Amino acid sequence: MRIDKLLWCLRYYKTRSIASEAVKKGHVAVNGQAAKASREVFPMDKITLRKDQINYKFTVLDIPQNRLGAKLLDMYRKDETPKEAFEHLELLKLSKEHYRANGTGRPTKKERRDIDDYLEDNFEFEDYE
Repeated sequence: MRIDKLLWCLRYYKTRSIASEAVKKGHVAVNGQAAKASREVFPMDKITLRKDQINYKFTVLDIPQNRLGAKLLDMYRKDETPKEAFEHLELLKLSKEHYRANGTGRPTKKERRDIDDYLEDNFEFEDYE
């Protein structure tokens, strides 16, 4: 089976075209070597995949005939992705929220109007000529 089709069947990518695009960009390696989208994959091949800042690693146990349900994935692959990779992703999400909380930054149009109304009501602007 082709590597792009396998990644789609094992639900790493939503569509086969997205999977083949990731392979073309060099995000996928088979047995330590960069792969092309048409590369054939066999049982016991080790695949490394970079997606969403995580390096997924898995070994192909068997080749599926078509796209699988999420519960059946472990019959066809052995996941060897280290847990630290997922923890690192969680830390990245938390650090992004730390620097800029959602809703802060530039005021929205409504908030800008509220600020202008507040300033007009509470302060007298004089002409300084």
